[in-house]
Amino acid sequence: MKNLKPIILLSEYQELRDLIKRNPNESKQLSEELDRAIVIKEEELNKKIIRVGSEVEFEVVKTKTKMKIQLVLPEESNLKAQKVSIFAPLGTALIGFSENDEVEWDMPGGKMLLKILKVSNEHLEI
Repeated sequence: MKNLKPIILLSEYQELRDLIKRNPNESKQLSEELDRAIVIKEEELNKKIIRVGSEVEFEVVKTKTKMKIQLVLPEESNLKAQKVSIFAPLGTALIGFSENDEVEWDMPGGKMLLKILKVSNEHLEI
């Protein structure tokens, strides 16, 4: 597995930093992930990079369990509707990565390897 860095759109990076300032106790992992991120401009954006609002299909490699979620801001979080907050460990793990990337992350149940199968951003504006 390559040591990949998340790729974050400059405008979203700034929005997430502002969100972290307002919620410092909930966002330590996200802040650390943004610290190591590669920040890009809109014209450099790959449509398959996971952003806030992205619909993502991924697989837990160990169990071969496939899941579909939408990555959202904390106030839009709704697990029954498969909307996962950017502050949740899963949301923080996925932000900034792309289709076919594998991401290892500390989840509440231990380290987990996730393979990103599909990313949809068609409904998002840049």
